[in-house]
This record gives sequence, C-alpha cells and structure tokens, in this order.
Amino acid sequence: MLIADAAGSTGGGGNILITLAPFIIMFAVFYFLLIRPQQRKSKVRNSMLSSLKKGDKVTTIGGLHGTITEITDDIIVLRVNDVTKLTFDRASINNVTSSAVVASTEE
Repeated sequence: MLIADAAGSTGGGGNILITLAPFIIMFAVFYFLLIRPQQRKSKVRNSMLSSLKKGDKVTTIGGLHGTITEITDDIIVLRVNDVTKLTFDRASINNVTSSAVVASTEE
C-alpha cells in the first residue's frame, strides 16, 4: 500500500502546477490591484514634482496653500501671504492648484 502511494505521487507532472496555481493567481491579483496602480501613481507624482516651477500655486501635504518663490533641487520656498515665506522640502508638495503662466512677448 505504501509503495503504491509513493509511486503514484512521483509520476504526476501536473500536480506541481495545480499546487502552485492558487499562489500564481493571488500574485497576479495583487499585482494588478495593488502594485501596478501604486507604481502608476508614484510615476505621476514624481512627474509633478519634477515639473514644479517658480510662480506655481501649490498645496502642501499639511494643507498649506502658497506660491513658489524660490526652488532648488530639494528645497522650495513658498510665499503664503505678502510677508510670510516658508521653506519646505520638495517632497512635501501635494499638488499644483494652478500653474504659472508664461507670458509671451510676441504681438
């Protein structure tokens, strides 16, 4: 009886695929529902952060609204009102509420 069970389990080549199928399906579901959308969102955010320019009106992660007055690789200075300027990391910018309009000199 023992010999027949051992011989039967080694002869099936499809058993390993049937055993791994649920794990493969779970990985595919996690990839398409969690990993891929997060990568896409990260790509859009990095694009937004790299395209920031002086004069853009932005909102920080903390909810502060301001206009970019100075910008470097890592640091952004926001003008909150006529007097107050605050310094933030570039990564603390949540979104751009309105982009700076470049005025053309052509008529």
